[in-house]
Amino acid sequence: MVVLNRIYTRTGDNGDTALGTGKRVAKFDPRIEAYGTVDETNACVGVARLHAQGELDAMLARVQNDLFDLGADLCIPDDGSEIAAKALRITQAQVDRLEREIDAMNEKLLPLRSFVLPGGSAAAAHLHVARTVCRRAERLIVKLAEHEAVGSAAVRYANRLSDFFFVASRFANLERGGDVLWIPGANRS
Repeated sequence: MVVLNRIYTRTGDNGDTALGTGKRVAKFDPRIEAYGTVDETNACVGVARLHAQGELDAMLARVQNDLFDLGADLCIPDDGSEIAAKALRITQAQVDRLEREIDAMNEKLLPLRSFVLPGGSAAAAHLHVARTVCRRAERLIVKLAEHEAVGSAAVRYANRLSDFFFVASRFANLERGGDVLWIPGANRS
């Protein structure tokens, strides 16, 4: 159970912050950058949800909860310690659920014949922003994993999540007549 009875602590006033283990690191530490960008992705999802409804909103609500799980996973290095052994980790089941939801949405969509431009409905536009921020989070997680221990499913989840956002943006545009497609060279003359 998380209890936050005091929001400011002044402990980060010198430019450092605590990991889930209690270890203090610089606020620009690669681990902080990774889970900070996961948090940014979650904020983008919150804005997208303002424009989503029904089935899509329910999926996005699950994603928001998963993103907190991913942040919890990343804030405790998977280093074999006792704290790490008890840490909340992203699971393959969460990755599998994303894949099922991607497949279910994709079944309702026409095959793509061009690249999709970010836009269409407000929900779709915000989901494209979430997708690009999620891709940045994924790059930071992969970079972190090159040098430090990261939970094995964390990278897979971030990778699949950006795919989810892409398909969800297309799904959100169904009511508006479909995707906004790229027309190569349309404005060259």
